[in-house]
Amino acid sequence: MAVPKFFEFFEYFLRAVQDGKLHTAKEVKERVALEMQISEADREEMLPSGKQRTFDNRVAWARMYLDKAGLIETPLRGRYCITEKGRNALESGEKINLEYLDRSEEFREFYGTSIEKAEESIEEESEASPMEVLDSAFQQVNATLASQLMDEVMKLTPAEFEKLVVKLLLQMGYGNGIDDAGMVTQKSNDGGIDGIIKEDQLGFSHIYIQAKQWASNQTVGKPEIQKFVGALQGQQAQKGLFITTAKFSSAALQFAENLLGAKVVLVDGSALTKLMLKHNVGVSVEHVYEVKKIDSDFFAEEL
Repeated sequence: MAVPKFFEFFEYFLRAVQDGKLHTAKEVKERVALEMQISEADREEMLPSGKQRTFDNRVAWARMYLDKAGLIETPLRGRYCITEKGRNALESGEKINLEYLDRSEEFREFYGTSIEKAEESIEEESEASPMEVLDSAFQQVNATLASQLMDEVMKLTPAEFEKLVVKLLLQMGYGNGIDDAGMVTQKSNDGGIDGIIKEDQLGFSHIYIQAKQWASNQTVGKPEIQKFVGALQGQQAQKGLFITTAKFSSAALQFAENLLGAKVVLVDGSALTKLMLKHNVGVSVEHVYEVKKIDSDFFAEEL
């Protein structure tokens, strides 16, 4: 048999974790394969890229969708368990598919559109060029990856989050070629500064960082930025970066934009994940597709 579509794994994934205990991805896949009677040969089938097994890929997508719909949760890294909402789904006897998940407000927010609108977009894409369809699919994959990335970031401890921010800035090229260019400050005496990046070899310029690991639906207001500016003044600093997993209020954005004597850059959760994706922090390249076109100049020459 062919490997089922990812949405066909929803119910079987829930059954694999319905005992309420924590399970690893390996345990879930073994239980799912056994109940769905997926052979070892089918489990070894590879994606066209040749980089991952089709079965593993589709189970992982099923897990992501179930998590976003609130039917499972990941209290520990790599450990999954069913939620009360997931148990209710199984007990209802209803078919657990995309339409069922679409009832969840959290899932619709993640998915970006309702199932009905998704079907409309598919119809519209039938008139799109192959390049437009490819670009749309690429954006969808990246949007899903960004959501997964934020989930992992929120599982970090505050200290780990601060280290992540410093590592990201170094990966972006700040402090390039400087020994010990980035550091996380000691909590006991940080003075409102969570990290520091050296910008030049002689130490004339530094970037001072404050990192706030807040829930994505929270808002960082103007008072928090004012406190950070005060911390910068205490360091006689001219450059500051306030980075958060949450979002900023309009008053906070306006205050930072109109500062005199210091430059403060605000990076919210959405911008954070985009930077992590762009600079390969917390992610790795799975496959590279080359899109080629006819070289008109080649054929215009005499062969």
